[in-house]
Amino acid sequence: MAKPSFPTDGKNLLRGTGPQGHRMRMRHRVLSNGAEALADYEVLEMLLYYSIPRRDTKPLAKALLHRFGSLAAVFGAPGPELRAVGINDQAMLLLKFPPVVAERLALAEERLRPILGSWDQLCSYLSAAMTSAVPEQFRLLYLDNRNRLLADEPVDDFTTTAPIFRRALALQAVALIGIQKTLSSFNAATSPLRLFARRLDGETAALSMRLHDVVVVSERRTPLSLKQKGLF
Repeated sequence: MAKPSFPTDGKNLLRGTGPQGHRMRMRHRVLSNGAEALADYEVLEMLLYYSIPRRDTKPLAKALLHRFGSLAAVFGAPGPELRAVGINDQAMLLLKFPPVVAERLALAEERLRPILGSWDQLCSYLSAAMTSAVPEQFRLLYLDNRNRLLADEPVDDFTTTAPIFRRALALQAVALIGIQKTLSSFNAATSPLRLFARRLDGETAALSMRLHDVVVVSERRTPLSLKQKGLF
């Protein structure tokens, strides 16, 4: 009598039937292509693998989404309501972690890439960033399409804008803010900064970008917005 054969390698397991074969195929899919393409129920289904080891978790994942309406609502659902759908304590513990991880990642992102979409947000950033800034050095803030900071870098040459736009394209920036710390009073009539701001404003518009503002910061005065003063 021939000996029964059992799947002994990854390929055989990927072809297997039942919950274990399905789980292996799901894991292989994520490892090969990433988790971004997973549907919401598949995200839940895979999370539940680790607390419900020998059961098809797809129906439970779909029941959770049907009951609570969204992935975020499932993660935020109270314990008694989760138990009513069939979630055990181990699975409930697992579902508590994604919102915490998401919140902490968002906070870390906010610290690394602050949003500078308003005057108050910009002033808050400048109050810290300009403390150690080199006096009279002009710097550019490169922003994405959500006004998040991509880079804060010095510009030493007012005679050319080509390096600025090469850098903006490399960062995929869509907007700029110029800043300069000064130890003396700002004289718009004689400052090369005003002319440079006008040039930047015109060239960013031609490249479908935007110069939000150019701001001069002194130690004793509130930041001066050249745009608000109509200086470019």
